[in-house]
Amino acid sequence: MPNFIITPVDHSRDSLFQRRIDQKTKPPGALGLLEPLALQIAALQQQERLSLNRPVMLVFAADHGIARYGVSIAPQSVTGQMVENFVAGGAAVNVFCRQLGWQLQIIDAGIVSPLSPQAAQQVTDCRLGNGTQAFHLEPAMSVSQVEQGFALAKQLVEQHYQAGSNVIGFGEMGIGNTSAASALMSAMTGLAVTQCVGRGTGVDDKTLQLKTRLIEQALQRHRDAVTPLEQLACLGGFEIVLLTGSMLAAAERGMLVVVDGFIATAAAMVALRLYPQCRDYLVFSHQSGESGHGTMLKQLQVRALLQLDMRLGEGSGAALALPLLQAAVAFYNDMASFADAGVADVSHRQVTS
Repeated sequence: MPNFIITPVDHSRDSLFQRRIDQKTKPPGALGLLEPLALQIAALQQQERLSLNRPVMLVFAADHGIARYGVSIAPQSVTGQMVENFVAGGAAVNVFCRQLGWQLQIIDAGIVSPLSPQAAQQVTDCRLGNGTQAFHLEPAMSVSQVEQGFALAKQLVEQHYQAGSNVIGFGEMGIGNTSAASALMSAMTGLAVTQCVGRGTGVDDKTLQLKTRLIEQALQRHRDAVTPLEQLACLGGFEIVLLTGSMLAAAERGMLVVVDGFIATAAAMVALRLYPQCRDYLVFSHQSGESGHGTMLKQLQVRALLQLDMRLGEGSGAALALPLLQAAVAFYNDMASFADAGVADVSHRQVTS
């Protein structure tokens, strides 16, 4: 497996950064979640002025063998169709990236349906196979495929780092991938599948019961997979592998990592199990409408910036978080202090009656 050298974030100057935040012309904490976000970025960058340079969004697409067994309302072919839509610029993530200023790259991690020649030319090839195996019957992939995916992810991130990016967001597309994320969540947390699984694309009660049963069967089959790498190989998806590797590679390069919804957070959970020191590089963009995501965030002891009840994936929530990152940086850099503005700092005075 590629060895990621992730330097723990230096927190020795956090009190200085916090003092700068507290001395802005506002009551302490009045900017809510923007304040710890600014502190996180300041600790990461260790600079007088913070910056967000060339934000890039990577969207990984792959198919899942479990999708052939009726766990989704959408057929497996929709994964490839949506990739064609990404290339044509018609998906939500395209719209949001254009609106907000993200550089968007679409990556084929292993979709089943062949792309049109025109689309194939515009999609980055990081295929680990022609879709995973059905994980309730056999391992989704081999450990060597996971290792290959991590190596490819490292190359992808390095290209953007060299191009000047210091903030990177991640999304995904893959029919059946909520089943993989739910399975990984249950395996890594020990929670019952019923606490982890949701309706994904909007399945009915009967399909939800089937989905739950197949995930329980997979967990029983792969009960001897105890390391994060083994669990990822047995239960994951090719796009989740590349998400995990890319998050680790970005942390290795000191980049700010913007995590999308349920699937991306499952990848972050694997990344944190492998390298706990990557935690301070991760920003969780939004809490998905997928039922297990709130529980997953609680397990990780993190709070998302947004809660819009979205459950689209494809990087949509990560894309929408960029203005909040920019706002945190802007107030940290440019908002006046009480001394600068000649305003009396009454925020720490005790009120008496």
